Amino acid sequence: MSSGEPPFQAAISDLYCEHHGWLLGWLRRKLGCAQNAADLAQDTFARILNARESVATLREPRAFLSTTARRLIIDQARRKHIENAYLQELALTAEALEGFQSPEQILCTLEALEHIAFMLEGMHDNVRQSFVLYYLDGLTQSQIARQLGLSDRTVRKYLIQALLHCSHSLDT
Repeated sequence: MSSGEPPFQAAISDLYCEHHGWLLGWLRRKLGCAQNAADLAQDTFARILNARESVATLREPRAFLSTTARRLIIDQARRKHIENAYLQELALTAEALEGFQSPEQILCTLEALEHIAFMLEGMHDNVRQSFVLYYLDGLTQSQIARQLGLSDRTVRKYLIQALLHCSHSLDT
């Protein structure tokens, strides 16, 4: 300890030097993992530093360290429990949304629909309706003919006109 060191720092330094090895061994036995024990030992001293509790007058430093470490273990277990519950809910939500499009897919779909809408702008009403009913709504040519009051041949002609119009729109 240097003579210019504040009393709190000196007390922490002494506590660390005298008991870190013991705490690390105690945590290693308790947790069964050297890496977790080292992390938790470090967290224990960090918590003591942040709390700025009076460590100079401790009568039972090992009891103090083990109590602090136990509280950290409990906090860790609680966080892990909450994290697992969150991950379970996230997995359930992902399963529930499997049939739905992702935001990227929705954006691509919207862009494609905007492009189709742009191409359909220059078409005659019946040609546009035939195209939409056939390609987007999935109706047959006969169903479209009945719905619009046209012949099947006229619907075929309108669908060809719509495809040609789209083809020309793509070329320009």
